[in-house]
Amino acid sequence: LELEVLDAFIAKVQCLTMDVTDEGAYKALRKTFSQEDSNRLYYMATGSDLYTPVCRGLHSAGLITPQSKIVLEKPIGHDLASARAINDTVAEFFKENQIYRIDHYLGKETVQNLMVLRFANSLFESQWNQHYIDHIQITISESLGVEKRAGFYEHVGAMRDMFQNHLLQLLCITAMEPPARLEPDAVRDEKVKVLRALKPITGNLISDNVVRGQYDAGVADGKAVPRYRDEPGVHPKSQTETFIAAKVEIDNWRWAGVPFYLRTGKRLAERACEIVVHFKEIPHSIFPLQHKNTMANKLIFRLQPDEGVRLMLCEKRVGPGMNVRPMNLSLNPSNHRQTRVPEAYERLLFDALSGNATLFLRNDELLEAWRWVDPILSYWTELDQRPEPYTAGSWGPAAATLLLAKDGRLWDENS
Repeated sequence: LELEVLDAFIAKVQCLTMDVTDEGAYKALRKTFSQEDSNRLYYMATGSDLYTPVCRGLHSAGLITPQSKIVLEKPIGHDLASARAINDTVAEFFKENQIYRIDHYLGKETVQNLMVLRFANSLFESQWNQHYIDHIQITISESLGVEKRAGFYEHVGAMRDMFQNHLLQLLCITAMEPPARLEPDAVRDEKVKVLRALKPITGNLISDNVVRGQYDAGVADGKAVPRYRDEPGVHPKSQTETFIAAKVEIDNWRWAGVPFYLRTGKRLAERACEIVVHFKEIPHSIFPLQHKNTMANKLIFRLQPDEGVRLMLCEKRVGPGMNVRPMNLSLNPSNHRQTRVPEAYERLLFDALSGNATLFLRNDELLEAWRWVDPILSYWTELDQRPEPYTAGSWGPAAATLLLAKDGRLWDENS
């Protein structure tokens, strides 16, 4: 049956090669569409510099209707000014409710489970604040290097490629207030409030709170790998960052005094994506402890390579005495995973076709993220120095460890 469905789908697939900057080519594109194609979705898996000519070409060929939708891949723009210019141009041809700015991390099952665990369980939501949470870590690590994308990555770097979009979006989902309704704009209103409440990091505060790195030669997956500057297509004196870590604070009532530690990088020790909520330690322990952190609970949301949610609690060690040990409680046992879980892009593209924009970025979300990031990017440009080198296959530069160590904390690297 699956093969029959696949064959029926493939029979409807057509491939058209064209120069997207040639408006005349869109006439050929129009001929490939049938008149019944009313729910048309244009998916822009291109650089954002092509969004404007594509939109103009689609418009000139009469291929944009009130039912048409367009999906825009990140990063949208290079900074706040270019992002605003791209948004304004796309808005000339598509209304905001037709524009779907995609971030595939938001389509992951565990991210949506985070919202359900918070907003459907008083056990968690009642403690989701500065009274009970010590700090939160969000990590997106990649074991791969720049591979064959140096032409793209050299002009983007980790801040624009991952931090400005993926990490800040996961931060928003984690820190947002409960929306009044589970509707697209209600959810996105709360995410924008988080971005607007981010404490600015400017001037000398940048060197204290933000770490940028670039991988050197090392070992990955048991093989020797070159440094970033020796990768094909990379400038030998490149100052593009392949790693970034930052201490971020949210200036509002719920999160006052709770730091969020965010990091992402290439050629790190393993491929992973986790949100780790560290609850505060108990004020006084009546049990003998093997080490100080035994009594600190953690809630771990793992997005990749395998998805899942775990709650780290404490229990009595079997045997005489009252020795305490940490234990993991899985909140998604395997018997709940008997049905196939859609991939993030599957879910998001289906939502776009269905007109559900809940998990997509709104115009003001994008601009607020760029507004916060821009001063850091400008500071690095003025500084004009190479990011701190780190050995490929490690967890990043030493300064990233110090970022937490000076606050008396450590990164979770064995969750």
